[in-house]
Amino acid sequence: MEQQNKAHRAVRKKSQKVAAQNNGQNPKAFAVAAPRRLERQARRTLDVNEKRFHVPMVDRTPEEPPPVIVAVVGPPGTGKTTLIKSLVRRYTKHTLSDIRGPVTVVSGKRRRLTFIECANDMNSMIDIGKIADLVLLMIDGNFGFEMETMEFLNILAPHGFPRILGVATHLDLFKSPATLRASKKRLKHRLWTEVYKGAKLFYLSGVLNGRYPDREILNLARFISVMKFRPLKWRNEHSYLLADRIVDITHPAEIERNSKIDRKVTIYGYVHGTPLPALNARVHVPGIGDLTISDTERLPDPCPTPYQEKKDVEEGKIKRRKRLDDRLKVIYAPMSDVGGVLIDKDAVYIDIGHRSFVEGEEKGVGERLVVGLQNAKTTLGEGAAGIRLFSGAEALNEIKPEDDEDDDIRKRNSGRKERRHGRAIAGESYPGHSDVGNDDDGDDEDEDEDYDDADAEEAAYSKSMASRLVDNDEGEAEEFEFADSDSDLGDYDDVDDFEVGSGDLRWKSNLADRALKDYNRRKWDIGKLLYLDHISPEDVIMRWKHEQLSSAVVDGEEEDIEDDAFASENGDGDNGDNFFKKRENSSILPADAEVIDRTIPVYDDESLKDKWSVSSPAFAALKGRFITRQSDESDEVNSSDLDSDGDDVFGNFEDLETGQTITGSSAEEEKQHSVSGEEEAEEQKEISYDKVREANARKKEKFRLRFEEEEQQEDDGLGDDDPEKKLYDTWHDAQKAKIAKQLEINKAEFDEMDSATRERVEGYRAGQYVRMVIDNVPCEFIETLDPTFPVIIGSLLASEDRLGFLQVRIKRHRWHKKILKSNDPLIFSLGWRRFQSIPIYTTSDSRTRNRMLKYTPEHLHCTGTFYGPLIAPNTGFCAVQSVANGAASGAFRIAATGIVLDVDQSVQIVKKLKLVGTPYKIFKNTAFIQGMFNSALEVAKFEGATIKTVSGIRGQIKRALSKPEGYYRATFEDKILMSDIVILRAWYPIQPRKLYNPVTSLLLNEKTEWQGMRLTGELRHEKNLPVPQLKDSDYTTIERAVRRFNPLRVPKTIRSELPFKSQIAMMNPQKKESYLQKRAVVVGGTEKKKRDMMQKVMTLRNEQVRKRHEKKRERKTAYQKKVAENEEKRKERERKDKQEFFKRQGKRRNTGESGGGGKRHRGDDE
Repeated sequence: MEQQNKAHRAVRKKSQKVAAQNNGQNPKAFAVAAPRRLERQARRTLDVNEKRFHVPMVDRTPEEPPPVIVAVVGPPGTGKTTLIKSLVRRYTKHTLSDIRGPVTVVSGKRRRLTFIECANDMNSMIDIGKIADLVLLMIDGNFGFEMETMEFLNILAPHGFPRILGVATHLDLFKSPATLRASKKRLKHRLWTEVYKGAKLFYLSGVLNGRYPDREILNLARFISVMKFRPLKWRNEHSYLLADRIVDITHPAEIERNSKIDRKVTIYGYVHGTPLPALNARVHVPGIGDLTISDTERLPDPCPTPYQEKKDVEEGKIKRRKRLDDRLKVIYAPMSDVGGVLIDKDAVYIDIGHRSFVEGEEKGVGERLVVGLQNAKTTLGEGAAGIRLFSGAEALNEIKPEDDEDDDIRKRNSGRKERRHGRAIAGESYPGHSDVGNDDDGDDEDEDEDYDDADAEEAAYSKSMASRLVDNDEGEAEEFEFADSDSDLGDYDDVDDFEVGSGDLRWKSNLADRALKDYNRRKWDIGKLLYLDHISPEDVIMRWKHEQLSSAVVDGEEEDIEDDAFASENGDGDNGDNFFKKRENSSILPADAEVIDRTIPVYDDESLKDKWSVSSPAFAALKGRFITRQSDESDEVNSSDLDSDGDDVFGNFEDLETGQTITGSSAEEEKQHSVSGEEEAEEQKEISYDKVREANARKKEKFRLRFEEEEQQEDDGLGDDDPEKKLYDTWHDAQKAKIAKQLEINKAEFDEMDSATRERVEGYRAGQYVRMVIDNVPCEFIETLDPTFPVIIGSLLASEDRLGFLQVRIKRHRWHKKILKSNDPLIFSLGWRRFQSIPIYTTSDSRTRNRMLKYTPEHLHCTGTFYGPLIAPNTGFCAVQSVANGAASGAFRIAATGIVLDVDQSVQIVKKLKLVGTPYKIFKNTAFIQGMFNSALEVAKFEGATIKTVSGIRGQIKRALSKPEGYYRATFEDKILMSDIVILRAWYPIQPRKLYNPVTSLLLNEKTEWQGMRLTGELRHEKNLPVPQLKDSDYTTIERAVRRFNPLRVPKTIRSELPFKSQIAMMNPQKKESYLQKRAVVVGGTEKKKRDMMQKVMTLRNEQVRKRHEKKRERKTAYQKKVAENEEKRKERERKDKQEFFKRQGKRRNTGESGGGGKRHRGDDE
């Protein structure tokens, strides 16, 4: 049987709709299921991206950045010192025993860290908050956030938030892991609330061997080493320095004479922020005041990074280290006694301990000598006893010269009185040691002054050498050769210059020829020849041009003063004496001698004309070197017109010889031709002026359009190179590119300068280690110096050195308990300064006036005005009422925060003033008012002012009355009563008090107890004084008379005409008493007994009802208690049932059992 198979299903053909969808024509494929949700998501994405942007700031971080300032802040007992020791040990392998002041360590190839511990002091927290790049916020994990931590965070908020890392300690005190986890979570979320969501929090469990565990410190150190920092606004505009070393260089003698003299102090540290000015920089030291830097010097980096050290070795600035000694370079902490040796500009300091030399306990002669020199009141030699070189010698007050040396010393001090003579050579002397004539006396005056001191020595030397002629065996004198200098004797090492047998010097040969040759090459100085008295001007010119001199001058001429050559008058000398004789009928120079003097160039006029003619190639080559203005085709006035009219621009001029006034247009014609008529000159003048005006107008319009185009290019960003038009789509990216381009331009310009010039122009850049000298520092700063309190030097801008009134927007801190009152002193932290001032709080009334407020408003900002240094607007500040730790009550101390709005030398603040008066005469709408003013002058000042009564009737002041004084006439919109009170609302100007009291905490022994101006209440409380009671301020009983108003009386004529509804019901008083008024109720005997019986029955009933309600209340209370117990048992039972249920469910999931009820699944029956 043939197999029968089922036919296959026929293939369906795709419809046209499906085919169109496959071809990309399906409109629903790209539709959005939830358009509004997509819109919200897109909006949120854009918002998140916009929040990432910051205002572009110039990043002035140099190639070698300064050390990152890491501040360790926290309450006492949280482990700040232990953390610094652990981190320093991790970075440098050093163990610090005592941390005092900043500690700088190398943490990487190009990064250094400066650790500083913040004391539990308001001043220290404010100062460190202004300079710290990274804050390690110490938190006691077992206790939580404390008040000091919250205060420091609120100090950072107005001054600029640096990077913050939370460090929780004392976590080893938790015994339960669950409690530890809960505490970590609570601390982390609280830190996120105060800083920002996602802030890092590190956990340190315990202390081992005086340090935290190495693994936990390693994690923290690695995170610190790779952190990035964004520049803050205030620090990016000012230079500042954290002092890591302070030395007093005042002269000890001045301190001995006056121990309170102002000191001269040197401060060392790394420059941060902008470059520090090199000359006379004005700075502020918080805790001292404003000072001026007298000298600044850049020193070698005491703690360089490996990158910088390698770079200096390659450039040859320092030598390469031959051995690796990390302990010398990776840490720098001079205040913490690390290293022991400090090299200063002019001294070397060796630290040998704190108790090495104790006065009265000296161990040897050397120590007694050192202590005695330290206590000396005068310097060596200043005392009356003089200097005693030996124990038995005479005390010397001055040095007495020996007798033999008196002449030489006198000659050295008084100068040479005669010309020098040549020394004898080989016992010979030149005859005729007369003064040699000199034509260049002025030329040698300066040289003689330099060699006066050597003349006496030369004379003594020649005399002593002449006496050394010793007789030999034949009785002949042994000859010694003398010369003017050692060079005259020649170099005996050279055999060619000296002949041993003859004793003659070869250099003496041909002396005359060589002297003549040298004389021919001599060049005269015209500047000195002009001032010689014995030479005529003609001879000066002849000498200068090397022409023949006059015979009178040549007869007495004796040359060559510079070589000290001498000649005789008769010419009897040998070895070229003929050279010094007069040459008759001959010029100074031979005809064929080469002219060496090039003071006046010698040119050929004809050759110069040919060389620089218009057609010469030299002129064409030189012409291309100049930039000339291209002719503009748009200019209608061509060059010929401008040339012809160019003189007209400068107006007319007058011929001084003839007195004729010539116009600019006819000036050329006057030179070439005769003068034309006055009418023709005026017409030509008007035509030329019109043309020039039109040309100038076109030029101005062209320049205006070009200027506007350049301004538009500047507004766009970078002009033709604007990256916003080419590469960037957002303004933010374009601004960043603009800033980067400007930085590159500045860097290229400064790199071309040498270091000294760059420091004078730019200043000392950030990252350089400098030594600055400051004069006039109060002596208390040195006497009470404590390295645990930071010393900051902040530079001041030009405007910040002036005082004036500042307008700020201020708000009382929500955690501060007391409300702030006007004219109460506050301590402001503004810029680098901490100062006390008296603010006045104001509010703006419809932007017309600043109205004074007595107190700050609740939960609102207000305007404050106080006197202080002028700081740029948009600068944040905070204020406290006291910085003394003794005045701390445990409450939150940050009183207010705000921002500077405006700076001004003056300000207008007004206070509301109410003047009260009463009427004493009333005439309809006019009244005479008394008791408001005291004189007619006061009334005249307020004429036209608006007044108002208590009842609301408005009026106006008109004129003052002649009598009595101070009374005036006023008109009202209605008639007032004699009992009305008239009120005038005026404004009284208030001037803030000028108080600027800097906080000088660094000048105190107790630096945490600075107190400024205090309130009157504080002084009364301290001195136990009662509050004075003014009589006018006492509260007394106010007695007001009862006012009785007359009844309303309507005339009969009006009453009769009123309609019935408006008729006034007139009721006469009742004269006779009614029956009810006249009757009297008297209770009889039976009635009285009945009433008494009913009263007793009702009393018993009320007592029974009360007892019944009391028992019912007791039963209800017991029932409610029983119901509550049952409800509690039911809840407990349900809770246990739930636990059992979920326990069983958990076991089932673990063993793979199926869940509870529901539909049966496939495979359940198998």
